[in-house]
Amino acid sequence: MALISSRTILTSLSLFHLTLSFLFLTNPTAISDQSIVSLLGDSLALPPSRSFDVPSPALAFLSFLLAFLAISDLATLSYPDEISLVTHWGTQAPLRVSICFSLSIYSFFFSPSSPIFYHHDESAKSRFVNHPNMHQALNNNPGYVPSGWGGDALKNRVFFTFVFVETMAWFWTWVTLGEEQQGILARAARERAKRRGSGSF
Repeated sequence: MALISSRTILTSLSLFHLTLSFLFLTNPTAISDQSIVSLLGDSLALPPSRSFDVPSPALAFLSFLLAFLAISDLATLSYPDEISLVTHWGTQAPLRVSICFSLSIYSFFFSPSSPIFYHHDESAKSRFVNHPNMHQALNNNPGYVPSGWGGDALKNRVFFTFVFVETMAWFWTWVTLGEEQQGILARAARERAKRRGSGSF
């Protein structure tokens, strides 16, 4: 049996999304200045984004979407476990893992700091890695050409940190749901048998 139940993990994730929603609306710098954002951003040389310095209409819209998602996820936990955890989250968890993992791959491997843009030019790679200011070197990356579409805005340390944490959290949820599924279905079967035995429908 899992040390922490999937219901507890899902509740915590929903509250995490509500917290992010509030911070994006009121103080977005509190998110961009977090240690984990700096740690992952510096270790992967992901560029910072000045879009999180002050509240904006885009961040307000993002805040609404996160709050809507969190409240909707919390509402699903009011259903019986057989419906909520097995049917609904049994599908949602692997789907969200796949989406978040794909976005984290895109955010790093297609960013200016991606190593794939240097595989034909070892001298350029050396100059980039040894540059005293790696973020300044991003602007001089000879192999990187912005695609020119809106997805370029996702190639920053805040977005990468978010989808990376989401990938880990939803994978944990998916594994925990798999461990609990047999027990949930067995309890539901016993309850149905008890109702049939007592003549209650």
